[in-house]
Amino acid sequence: MAETEATLLRQFPLFLPQNRAKTVYEGFISAQGRDFHLRLLLPKDLQLRNARLLCSWQLRTVLNGYHHVVQQRMQQSPDLYPAESPDCVVDFPVPFSVSWTPQSSLISIYTQFLAAVESLKTFWDVMDEIDEKTWVLEPEKPTRSATARRIVLGNNVSINIEVDPRHPTMLPECCFLGADHVVKPLGIRLSRNIHLWDPENSLLQNLKDVLEIDFPARAILEKSDFSMDCGICYAYQLDGAIPDQVCDNSQCGQSFHYICLYEWLRGLLTSRQSFNIIFGECPYCSKPITLKMSGRKA
Repeated sequence: MAETEATLLRQFPLFLPQNRAKTVYEGFISAQGRDFHLRLLLPKDLQLRNARLLCSWQLRTVLNGYHHVVQQRMQQSPDLYPAESPDCVVDFPVPFSVSWTPQSSLISIYTQFLAAVESLKTFWDVMDEIDEKTWVLEPEKPTRSATARRIVLGNNVSINIEVDPRHPTMLPECCFLGADHVVKPLGIRLSRNIHLWDPENSLLQNLKDVLEIDFPARAILEKSDFSMDCGICYAYQLDGAIPDQVCDNSQCGQSFHYICLYEWLRGLLTSRQSFNIIFGECPYCSKPITLKMSGRKA
C-alpha cells in the first residue's frame, strides 16, 4: 500500500476518499487484467495496519491464498496521516495556527489546542467577569471568540469596549454611546484618570476606577428603565441592531435606531446636511438633533 495519501491517490487514481475524515476509501483496483470494486475502512487513528478491506467475492477468489501477503503489507505500512495540516475550526478570538509535519498526528494538534486554550484563559476570565457582573447589551449571546461588549452605564448611556485577547487587562478601546451631555463627562474622566489604570487589577475594576462609576447590574436596573424602544419604529431590535442614537435634550433623551433617525431626518424639509452630519429636529421634543453619517447601510 502507499505510504501517504498522495502516493495512494497517485498509484490508485480510481481509489478515492469518501468522507471528510478520510477514513473511508472506495474505488477500483486491477488484478489479473480485470477491475474490481474495493472499499477500505480506516480506524479513527488512521493506522493502515488496522484497516479493513471489503470487496466482492470475485476479488476474494483472486486473492485466495494471498491473505497473508496483504496482511503483511498492511502491517508494514506507516500511519496514513495527511501530508498537509488538517483544517481546524475553533471558537478563538485569535487565529489558531497548527504546527504540522508529515510525522504529526491528531494528538499533536490536540496538544497545541490545549496550549492555545491555556494562553487565552486570562482573556476569557476577563470577559466572563464582565458578563456576570454587568448588563451587557451586545452581543446578547457572546461566543468565546467575541472581543467586544456593549455595557450599560445608566439610563440610555452605554460603553462599547474592544478587548485585546493577547493583553486582556490593558486599557481596551472605548466608545461611549448616548447623549452628548452624558457621555462627554465620562470621556473627561477617562482622560483624567487614565494614569490610574493598573494591569494587575481586573479590567472591570479598572473601568470602575477610571470612570468613577459602579456598573449597574441587570437585576438592579430594570430593562424598561434603560432600553427604551426606538421612538420612531417603536421596536427595541431592528435587524439585530438596538437604539444607539439619543436626543441630547436632557428633558427628552429619547433613543432611536440609526437607520430610523436617518430616514426621519432625510424626509424632513427643514433638515440640512453639512459634510457627513445631518441637522434636524427630534421627532419627540422638536429640539435640534444631529446624526453623524457612517459607513452603515442606510
